[in-house]
Amino acid sequence: MAKRMLVMLTLTLLIVGGLGFVKFKQIQTAIAQGAAFQPPPEAVTTVMAAQERWPSTLNAIGTMAAVRGVTVSADLAGIVADIQFESGQSVREGDVLVVLDTRQEQAQMAAAEAQRVLARLNFNRMQELLDQKVISKAEYDSATAESRQAEAHVTEIRAAIERKTIRAPFTGILGIRQVNKGQYLAGGNAVVPLQSLNPIYVNFGVPQQAIAQVHVGREVRVTTENLANAAFIARVTAIDSVVDETTRNVQVQATLANPQGALRPGMFVQTQMALGAEQAVIALPASAISFAPYGDSVFIVSDLRDDKGHAYRGVRQQFVKLGPSRGDQVAVISGVTARDEVVTSGLFKLRNGAAVQINNAVKPGNSAAPKPENS
Repeated sequence: MAKRMLVMLTLTLLIVGGLGFVKFKQIQTAIAQGAAFQPPPEAVTTVMAAQERWPSTLNAIGTMAAVRGVTVSADLAGIVADIQFESGQSVREGDVLVVLDTRQEQAQMAAAEAQRVLARLNFNRMQELLDQKVISKAEYDSATAESRQAEAHVTEIRAAIERKTIRAPFTGILGIRQVNKGQYLAGGNAVVPLQSLNPIYVNFGVPQQAIAQVHVGREVRVTTENLANAAFIARVTAIDSVVDETTRNVQVQATLANPQGALRPGMFVQTQMALGAEQAVIALPASAISFAPYGDSVFIVSDLRDDKGHAYRGVRQQFVKLGPSRGDQVAVISGVTARDEVVTSGLFKLRNGAAVQINNAVKPGNSAAPKPENS
């Protein structure tokens, strides 16, 4: 009996040992395969870097602003009796816009006029009596003061009546009417915006390191997507005296002619200012740049070797210094040389040393002056 149990135990141990050995070999083989595994190359598009000469320009987003712009408002309270303008109308300085009801002031004016006449007659009588030495000088002075006070009261009411006629303070274009006939206006209530559109300002920020190259009189080219074929030439007329602590930019103001009123206050525009001679740059598609807080970089395709010395086509990450941009392109000032093959799409899948497969059948745009398909 004991012999039989010993034989069974021996067989069991042999079977368990055999199974463990087989499993060990399987795991060893899997580990070896994992160590030898190479991920498939990533599909990317590339472009051959080429040197170009770009004009040294400063590009910035600008905002149009009226040389003179106000919201015309009521000076005194009153009921709107007459509106003499239409929304969007051109007006000249002094044109009547709104007339407020002045019936109460007209009644007060009649009473003041009568009081003035009475005071004037009393003053004339006092003058005669003083010449005859019938009254004292004090009585005569009192009559004089009453006459002048009555005159001033008439002038005050006449000015109030005039202030209830709201006029255009300067020549310009009216906005949308904000009052209606019969409406009560309190002092300071808005009537209509008024903007002077010709000439017009464009305001934009210039980095503090470039402000030394900006001076009054320098030419600025202004374009906008709303007017695809139009370009306006402005001249710098003012430079702010302080640097914005948030952006480290200096505000610059340029003035340009706007006879057709195509540019309106508040519009966003693109400004371009030529700063000097041309500079040599490497122009790459913007999609080739990996923008990051710690530094901008590109991936350059080159022949690399793995740990076993096998050659393959892979990428290396190269940090770059960027310059201005135009269209689809960004100027690279340093970090890339001519004839470098730079990855233009698929960057988010790459890492330093990753294998790649180049497929340039479809490539990102790389034009200095791109045009929309439906333009």
